[in-house]
Amino acid sequence: MTAKRLDGKALAAQKRQILKKQVVERIEQGLPPPGLAVVLIGDNPASQVYVRHKRNACAEVGILSKAYDLPENTSQEALLALLDQLNEDAEIDGILVQLPLPAHIETELVIERIVPHKDVDGFHPYNVGRLTLHVPLLLPCTSKAVMTLLAQTGVNLMGLDAVVVGQSNIAGRPITLELLEANCTVTGCHKYTRDLADKVRHADIVVAAVGKPHLIAGDWIKPGAIVIDVGINRLDDGRLVGDVDFAAAQHASWITPVPGGVGPMTVVSLLENTLQAAQDDGLPR
Repeated sequence: MTAKRLDGKALAAQKRQILKKQVVERIEQGLPPPGLAVVLIGDNPASQVYVRHKRNACAEVGILSKAYDLPENTSQEALLALLDQLNEDAEIDGILVQLPLPAHIETELVIERIVPHKDVDGFHPYNVGRLTLHVPLLLPCTSKAVMTLLAQTGVNLMGLDAVVVGQSNIAGRPITLELLEANCTVTGCHKYTRDLADKVRHADIVVAAVGKPHLIAGDWIKPGAIVIDVGINRLDDGRLVGDVDFAAAQHASWITPVPGGVGPMTVVSLLENTLQAAQDDGLPR
């Protein structure tokens, strides 16, 4: 068996064209373009790359992107004051603070300072709580990307056994919640899990979101399983690889490549959330 690739890069390009058309239609109705504030603190190279991709994607679809690049030593008080200003800015529909933040800034305090209807990352406790209670509004971008890719398989997810490896607030936990929402039977795995290989071998869906290269061996994958690799890791030789050994493609029915899988779709999910925030789709104020 050779797995079919879930090409996130190609799907993201299609989704951006749809978004571009929706933004044009919005402007033709006399409405302003959706506005996204992107806050970057410090000069973390990976963060700079991610932010550049997000800003370029905004420009492509017609979303107004405002850049707030702040020095590493920006105080927590100054950042919170900026967020208060952006919360009140009528031109800004969504606010994104690129993570990770410098050690002297409390991440949770920053996330909770963004008003929920502008939380286009989907990290605010209000939005995560809505997802937990089966009434989601703004979804976390990575989990939304994962579910969009799973939908591309055409497989009915109801009742399937899913294993999510990783329990971060950004990826693992929201993905677990979304799979439960899709009526999968979900096992959440982490660094304390006993016999990880056995749990993966019984899974119809494997989602790896840890950030450890080739943590999941290819021969752990059940024949015909769907593999979604959220991890992206740079090896010493410069190559980018996922959390799953790509030899898994010999066993799986579908698999996401790294790079070019979940990453591009996560950016598109951010754009979709920004448009949703601008459209006011039932979002509380």
